[in-house]
Amino acid sequence: MPRFSVIVPAYKVQAYLSECLDSVLSQSYPDLELIAVDDCSPDACGALIDEYAARDARVKPVHLPENQGLGRARNAGMAEATGDYLVFLDSDDTLTPDALRAVADRLKETGDPDVLVFDYARTYWDGREVRNRLAAQLTEQGPAPFRLEDRPGLLRVLMVAWNKAYRREFVQAHAFAFPPGYYEDTPWTFPVLLTADTIATLDRVCVHYRQRLQGSILGSTSRRHFDLFEQYDRVFAYVDERPELARWRPELFRRMIDHYANVYRMRGRLPRGTRAEFLRQARTRCRRHHVPGTRLRLRHTLVRFGLHRTYRTLQLVSAVRRRALKSAVKLARALRTAALQLHYRLQLRLPLRSDRAVFAAREGYGDPAALEEAFRTYAPRTVTAWVARRGQEHAVPPGPRPLTPGTAAYWTALARSRYLVSDAGFEGRLRKRPGQVFVQTRQGTPLGHAGLDLQERPAAARGTDFAELLREAGQWDYVLSGNRHTTLIRERVHPGRYTTLEYGLPRNDVLQRATTADVARLRSALGVPEGSVAILYAPAHRDHRRTQLPLLDLERIVRRLGPRFLILARTPTPTAGTRIVDVSGHPDLAALCLASDALLTDYAPVMFDYAGLDRPIVVHTEDWAAYEAARGAYFDLREFPPGAVARSEDELIDIFATGHWRGSRSAQLRAAFRERFCPWDDGRAAERVVRRVVLGETELPPVVPLAHRHPVPSACARSPLATVPQPGGPRPVTESR
Repeated sequence: MPRFSVIVPAYKVQAYLSECLDSVLSQSYPDLELIAVDDCSPDACGALIDEYAARDARVKPVHLPENQGLGRARNAGMAEATGDYLVFLDSDDTLTPDALRAVADRLKETGDPDVLVFDYARTYWDGREVRNRLAAQLTEQGPAPFRLEDRPGLLRVLMVAWNKAYRREFVQAHAFAFPPGYYEDTPWTFPVLLTADTIATLDRVCVHYRQRLQGSILGSTSRRHFDLFEQYDRVFAYVDERPELARWRPELFRRMIDHYANVYRMRGRLPRGTRAEFLRQARTRCRRHHVPGTRLRLRHTLVRFGLHRTYRTLQLVSAVRRRALKSAVKLARALRTAALQLHYRLQLRLPLRSDRAVFAAREGYGDPAALEEAFRTYAPRTVTAWVARRGQEHAVPPGPRPLTPGTAAYWTALARSRYLVSDAGFEGRLRKRPGQVFVQTRQGTPLGHAGLDLQERPAAARGTDFAELLREAGQWDYVLSGNRHTTLIRERVHPGRYTTLEYGLPRNDVLQRATTADVARLRSALGVPEGSVAILYAPAHRDHRRTQLPLLDLERIVRRLGPRFLILARTPTPTAGTRIVDVSGHPDLAALCLASDALLTDYAPVMFDYAGLDRPIVVHTEDWAAYEAARGAYFDLREFPPGAVARSEDELIDIFATGHWRGSRSAQLRAAFRERFCPWDDGRAAERVVRRVVLGETELPPVVPLAHRHPVPSACARSPLATVPQPGGPRPVTESR
C-alpha cells in the first residue's frame, strides 16, 4: 500500500501532460502510485500515459471508453487507488519539487488527519509565480489537527480539490464522489471540509497552477457555467440531511452568492444574451437557500434579488467613476511633478550646506551605509540623510534621516547638500552643482562585464542608456575601489575625470571589526541552532534567464548533507524549507556573511567580500559557459577560484560531505584570492575615505597587511582554516586620477 495515490485525469492536454507526470514521478518521496486517467481524449494523452506506464511501474493507466468529464474521471481514478492518501492533480498543473515529502512530513507530524490543506501558486506564460493571496489562512501555528469551526477562514481559500490531501478511508467511509458538470469541486470540497473530524494545514506551495491563455474550461464561454446552480443545490442538500451542519448555512450562503457574482461579472464566461437569465436563476436559488439575517455586500444583494439592469447600471457608473478618477489622478501627478521641478530649480539657486550629506544604495546597506556611519564618527557635525523608496523605510540604517524620492525634501537635499554618496545613482535627473562632491562607491569587485563593456552584451545591457551612463560618470568626483583589478577596469568602462580611491571597500570594515559576540548575536537573530554549519547561498543574477529560480535543489542538498547543515538562502525569489532560512529580504549582507560558516555562490560579487573573512567559499560553475556568453567575464573563475569548485550539484554535495570545502587545498586557493582582491580590507576603509574627502587629510592610516589581520572565525570553525601568512609590513594606500 503506497502512502499517496496521485490521481491525474487527462483530456486534451497533450502539450502539458508530460510535465505534469514528470513532476509527480520525480518527487523525492517515492512511496506513491500515479493513477493517470485518459478521459477518452482525442489527442495523444492516452498514448503518453501508456508510455509512462511502460517505463515506471508506479503508473497505473486507466482508459475510459467515452468522455465523462473531470469529476467522473477523478471518480474512476479513486476506484483504482490503494494509497493511504488521495492527491488530485490537474493534468496541466505540476507538483513543486519535494512537495510530497513536505506533505508526508506534515501528515506524520499532525497524526494523519482526515484532510491536509496546502498552498499553491499561479504560474503564467511569462514565468511569473504568484502565491495564493490567502496563504495566511494556512499558517501552521496553533494546535493541529483541528476542526473547521476552529479555523473557519479555510472556507475562503480557493475551493478546489487539488490543494488538499485526503485520507482514503475517510473518503470511502462517507462515500464522497465528484458529480458531473462544471464546478464539480464545489460539492466535493465543502462537504469534505464540513465533515472532517481532523484537519491540518501546510504553509508551503505544493502545486503550480498554470494560468493558460486559452483552453481552460472555466475560462471558456458556455452555458455549462449554469451548472454552478446545481452544484450548490447539492451542497445545501448535503447540509440539510445533516442537522449538525446547519450552523454552516449562513457562511455557505455567502460563499454561494459570492461565487454567483464572480461568474456573472467575469467577461467571456456567459454567452451573449444569457446574463439576465443567469441572474434570474441566481435569484431563485437565493430564495431557496436563503438564511435570514445573513449580512451581504451590495453586489451580493443585487445578485440575490436578480437586479440585472440595476447591476449593469452600477457597473457603468463605476466604470465612468474609475475613468474620471484616473484622469484626475493623472492631472494631479502632472501638476505635482511641475511644482517639484520648480521647487528644485529654486533650491539650486540657494547656497550649499557644507554640513549636509545624502546617501543612497540600490539595495540593502552596502558601502553607502558604512560611509554614512563613518561620516557621523569622523565628521560628527555633518547631518546625514538616507534615500529610501516608499515601503522600504525598514531598510534605512540606524542614524540618518530617511528621504522619500520624489518629495520636496528629497529635491531640497539633492540641491543643497555638499556630499552625495551612492553605489548607483539618484532617482530623477540630478544636476550636480559646483562645490558638490559626488562619491560613487559602485557595487564591489567586478567579475562580469560592466559599463561600456556591456555594449557587446545585449542580454546583460538590457535597457542600458550608455549616453546617460557617460553623463553620470562625468558627475563623479571620487570612485572607491577595493583592489587594482577593480581600478583598472572601472576607469576604462566608466571613463571620467574622477579620482579613484583605492582604499578598500567600506562595507567590509564590519567584517574585520566584528567580534565573536557579534557573530553569536547575528546567528541567534536568524534562528541558526548552536553547533549547526550555516551555509550562505547567494547566487548571481542570470541575464540570460527570464526567471531567476535557483539552479540548485536546496532541499535535496540539506537532506543529503544531514541535520547539522543549514542554508541561509539569499535568492532572487524567496526560498524556504526544512533547514532552509529565507534571507532574500535581509538588508544587511555583511550580517549574513558574519552569521554563516561558509559561502556557496556562483558568480556573485559577494565572494570578493567574503574572502576577506578568510572563511570557506565553494563556487558552483555548472552554467559558466552560459554566464560568460551572456555577461562576459574579466577572468576565468574556474582557473582562479576562492575555494573548491563544483561543476554539478552532486559534486557540490560531495565537497561538503567529504570536508573538502574546508580542507587545506581550499585554504590555499582562498589565500591567493585574498592576496589579489582583498589587499586593503583591514577595517579602516571608510575612515580613510572620510579623512581624505571630508577632512582633506593626506596622511592616512596605513593598511594592515593580510598576515596581521585576524577576522572573527566562524561559529563552527575550530581551526582547520588557518590564515596563510603574508610577508611585508604596513602598505600606503593609493589613489589614481
